[in-house]
Amino acid sequence: VLGIAVFAWVVPSAIGDLFPSSGPVVSGKTAHLRLGKAAAPKNAPLAVKRAIWAANQLRHKRYRYGGGHKSFDDRGYDCSGTVSYVLAGAGLISSPMSSTEFRSYGDRGPGEWITIYAREGHTFAVIAGLRLDTTPYDRYRGKWAPRWQTIYRPPRGFDARHPVGL
Repeated sequence: VLGIAVFAWVVPSAIGDLFPSSGPVVSGKTAHLRLGKAAAPKNAPLAVKRAIWAANQLRHKRYRYGGGHKSFDDRGYDCSGTVSYVLAGAGLISSPMSSTEFRSYGDRGPGEWITIYAREGHTFAVIAGLRLDTTPYDRYRGKWAPRWQTIYRPPRGFDARHPVGL
């Protein structure tokens, strides 16, 4: 019993140490992107800020199919691994999810702050107005990796979901 109690205490602490608890902020309700790093809206809920700050940590990571599925701490991330990492950083999930699982995550429709777009085989997120994706959408520019993207991606064919209350 003591072993279980110690494990339960250590695991959340280890996960919490992986994600930032502070980062850049800006006024207004929309995140701002500068040199690949996003600043969170100052008046956004803490979970939204933490999601943005967690996403910033992935900007130098590479794309890796299956990356982030076994552990939030990985060398590279695929689309659902990226979205899982960010939601875990916000304290909204406790284990990685697949693109298919994101199709039933949270509540239906776009959220006020965070929207997850999911379909069979791909997932991306829009957080405080910025798109976090592993595909540049414009295949002639950009890099396949977890990054904030500035090109609009039509959500046609994706299920829009959002964390409850966000």
